[in-house]
Amino acid sequence: MYWSLEALIIVFLIIGLSNVSFLFTPVGTFFSTLLIPIIAAGFLYYLLNPLVKLLGKLHISRGFAILIIFAVFIAAIALIIAAVIPNLINQVSQLVTSLPDAYRQLRTFVSQASKYSWYQQLNVGKYINSINIQPAKILSQVLGSFSEGLPGVIGSVAGAMIGAITIPVLLFYMLKDGEKLVPSIQRIVPDKYREEIATIFDRMNDTLSHYIAGQAIECLFVGTFTFIGYLIIGMPYAFLLGFIAGVFTIIPYLGPYLGIIPALGVALTQGWTKVALVIVVVIIVQMTDGNLIYPNVIGRSLDIHPLTIIILLLVAGNLYGLLGTILAVPVYAIVKTIVSYLYELYRFHQQTKNQILPGGGGDDNLKKSDDSDMLIHK
Repeated sequence: MYWSLEALIIVFLIIGLSNVSFLFTPVGTFFSTLLIPIIAAGFLYYLLNPLVKLLGKLHISRGFAILIIFAVFIAAIALIIAAVIPNLINQVSQLVTSLPDAYRQLRTFVSQASKYSWYQQLNVGKYINSINIQPAKILSQVLGSFSEGLPGVIGSVAGAMIGAITIPVLLFYMLKDGEKLVPSIQRIVPDKYREEIATIFDRMNDTLSHYIAGQAIECLFVGTFTFIGYLIIGMPYAFLLGFIAGVFTIIPYLGPYLGIIPALGVALTQGWTKVALVIVVVIIVQMTDGNLIYPNVIGRSLDIHPLTIIILLLVAGNLYGLLGTILAVPVYAIVKTIVSYLYELYRFHQQTKNQILPGGGGDDNLKKSDDSDMLIHK
């Protein structure tokens, strides 16, 4: 009867809140507007805060250390924009202009493969021959789509400019006052829970720091060495394809398979040999990453089974799209950290209750409980 009443109360609460959802719309809009800047600033905070602490150990004040980190970071961004963006734009433009030639090469490749029985059974040639690439028509369609979506583009550009202003401001205050967050929360909770609050936040910070720093190292490693491998085998658009592979690595487990698709598409226009070489390069990079980089910089801190990660990515991707696939693993890691610590506290308190028995020996049991309390806090 008790649980039935609880279930009915929850159902009526959900129904009532859904009928007054208009009251929560401004709140939802507020948080959705701040979501991307806060996530970006938080990512940069966990990436740069270790450097600020390192400079603090060199007896540099925190404010001055933040200014140094900001100056170096802005210089690095400017260098990337000056060196990487023009190269990316150049290779993207080359790829777009070479699409008709790539299509002709693909048709030649198809005609050569048509002599094989397995290819005839697949009936791929029928679908490829039905494709008609007309650059002028494609350009007009692109321009038409651009003109129709111009208001959305302007809104996106305005949002990006606002984000470019707000993210550095949020990052500065996170770096400056981030250490004050836990003491501020401790002041508003009862005294007996203050140590537990500090421990939970310490574990959350460790988990996020290891994951974000490790993910940045992994993306940089995969992108750089994929680019080098493509250069060695003479792959066209090596820089662009390596950059794509590095960006997709931010999606755990599924990223490498998504990152190789553009490279395979380009390699198909070069022949089977190039396709095989691309697969070899990706296998070598992924084996090195999976056996050396990921276990040492990410795997030990998360301790999440691969099947769990795949299920998380599938569910979060269907619910929230690309942003869900990126945030699913760190959010799950944080929840797992909190639940694990709360379970440890629950077991500790249960053991403490069992040790404090009525009758003789109560003082000894209380002393053991105090010793255990000191051990778990340590």
